[in-house]
Amino acid sequence: MSTSSLLLALLGDARLPSGGHTQSAGLEPALRAGTTPAEVPAYLRSRLRTVTRVEAGTAVVARAVAANDGDLSEVEAAWAARTPSPALRANGRRLGRGYLRILHALWPGPADVRARPWSRPVVLGLLAQRAEMDPVDLARLVGYDDVQTVTAALLKLEPQDPLLITAWVNDLLPDIDEMAAQVAHLHTPEQIPAHGAPLIERWAETHDTTTERLFSA
Repeated sequence: MSTSSLLLALLGDARLPSGGHTQSAGLEPALRAGTTPAEVPAYLRSRLRTVTRVEAGTAVVARAVAANDGDLSEVEAAWAARTPSPALRANGRRLGRGYLRILHALWPGPADVRARPWSRPVVLGLLAQRAEMDPVDLARLVGYDDVQTVTAALLKLEPQDPLLITAWVNDLLPDIDEMAAQVAHLHTPEQIPAHGAPLIERWAETHDTTTERLFSA
């Protein structure tokens, strides 16, 4: 197994203290809006083609820009332009702070990085560059993390047979690989995909003002 693959296993571990346990990746508001547990695999495929693909592309581009000592603020701006929901942008930056802690603990670099309000995919791109993770594995990490976040949240929101959930994740692995292959070659902010997900964005805004909820997003 390659070092990049081992890093993928490390960073995809649910025990990583990144704050991901506070997230449902939009599942909680989706269920409130009428999505059924049986529709979760279709929900995940929709995410992989839209918001997750944007995040994976952003991470890959951030890795390339960091490798060339470029300006990551341009990548952050491109991600923000492709994430129209203020709630999703704010949450992405909260998660970015969690990954900054991991970055500074395991792959420390310039001290000023800590002060940057970067989103999760931008920080992941910088982390991948410092850790020498392959672009395709980085994109896989973003896709796998999204799938696992949703399915783990489902077990708390609408308990299911864990083996069924595991089977769903296994069935989605080809979709994750396909998405990763589509973005692994990207190098500049202009190349980051732009996909609309109006329902996910609307649910995120509604969820942001909901007082009784289990997950922050």
